[in-house]
Amino acid sequence: MANRTDPAAKSIRGTNPQNLVEKILRSKIYQNTYWKEQCFGLTAETLVDKAMELDHLGGTFGGNRKPTPFMCLVMKMLQIQPEKDIVVEFIKNEDYKYVRALGAFYLRLTGTDTDVYQYLEPLYNDYRKLRQKLADGRYSLTHVDELIDELLTKDYSCDIALPRIKKRWTLESIGTLEPRRSALEDDFEEEEDKEEDDQAMDGVEAGGNDKDYYRGRSPTRDRDRKRDSHRQYRDRDYDRDYDRDYDRERGRGRERDRDRDRDRDRDRHRLRDEKDYGRDRWERERDGRDRERRDRDRGRKKSRSRSRSRSRSRDRKERGGDREGGDHRKRHTRNSASPRRRGEDEETRKKKQKKVKDDGTDHPDPEIAEQNRIRASLGLKPLRP
Repeated sequence: MANRTDPAAKSIRGTNPQNLVEKILRSKIYQNTYWKEQCFGLTAETLVDKAMELDHLGGTFGGNRKPTPFMCLVMKMLQIQPEKDIVVEFIKNEDYKYVRALGAFYLRLTGTDTDVYQYLEPLYNDYRKLRQKLADGRYSLTHVDELIDELLTKDYSCDIALPRIKKRWTLESIGTLEPRRSALEDDFEEEEDKEEDDQAMDGVEAGGNDKDYYRGRSPTRDRDRKRDSHRQYRDRDYDRDYDRDYDRERGRGRERDRDRDRDRDRDRHRLRDEKDYGRDRWERERDGRDRERRDRDRGRKKSRSRSRSRSRSRDRKERGGDREGGDHRKRHTRNSASPRRRGEDEETRKKKQKKVKDDGTDHPDPEIAEQNRIRASLGLKPLRP
């Protein structure tokens, strides 16, 4: 029951006011000790006392992302939904700056676009210091006008996504919001009026015609003319700001398009590189298979030529071996012949030796032996002694 929204509360932007805070942060707030002990049973009147005790602002901090008391009070205001007059009094409070910051933050979450600009822009003139707790638990120094600028120009503040609001120039163009008037503009106009009066008095003292002076140059008319020119310059400044915002948005769009094109080109190059790598790998595998096939064919050819050369050498040996083998067999046959055959061979050898001796080459006379040797070479009979 303590975490439910007030039944009399109205929906904000079509949803429960507490849903403006993310679910994770909402659950952390419900589990926080400050929420359970200090925020239980608070009303719109007693909430002011707790807001006056604040000494810093911020979203969450620490490793477990604990919410700050400022965020717990914002959640309590979303739960009880105080009246608009009470929130405006929070914003107009000049004694307690954190009460003003609390009211401004709540109005930024729940107020309309016109109310946000109407009640928060005057706070640009508040330059008081504020303590802000960072995510790591440390404190940083900021100012009220910086907080208001963050609420009006940023989309995220104190770990909460701020609802979108229209641009100021849009509200001015449709007539729902008047042009912004600076707090220093009245001072500038007073100084200009004083200078004009001084110039007018100098002209009167110099002997000028008062009637002609006031007929030709009226201080009121000059003041109106300068006010109109000032408004014209201010409108031109708004137009320049609008053009600058438009150029910035267009530049961001161009940067997004450039980043998208760069990502597309990188993906295309990556796919091309992967395709080329796959093609190179396939070609390398194909070359490897072709090389293995060539090496295999070359090995086969070498083995075939080696077998052919081996068969040729075997055939050559066999042919030469037949002759040698025949002689060997003859010798073997001769050697392994019977004693009778061996005796016949010896007689034949002796006859041949005797026949050689009958040539007369062994004659004791050297001249006759030389003549017989010549005659034997010519095929003639030897000389007989």
